[in-house]
Amino acid sequence: MKIWAVSALLAALAIFAFFFASVASGAFFGAAWLSDVGEMLVLVLACVLFVASTLLFEAMRNRE
Repeated sequence: MKIWAVSALLAALAIFAFFFASVASGAFFGAAWLSDVGEMLVLVLACVLFVASTLLFEAMRNRE
């Protein structure tokens, strides 16, 4: 179960980094990679993965 929790956390971090890079490039260079809806979906996916990893870590902690 630990591998799933770590994988979900790393995926959330990578997706949030992609979101941040898209927003930053749009703000500084005027070259947005995603539309507003695309950015919202990417941010929601990052949040869902972060919550899932947090719940998995909590479940592991309660098993011990």
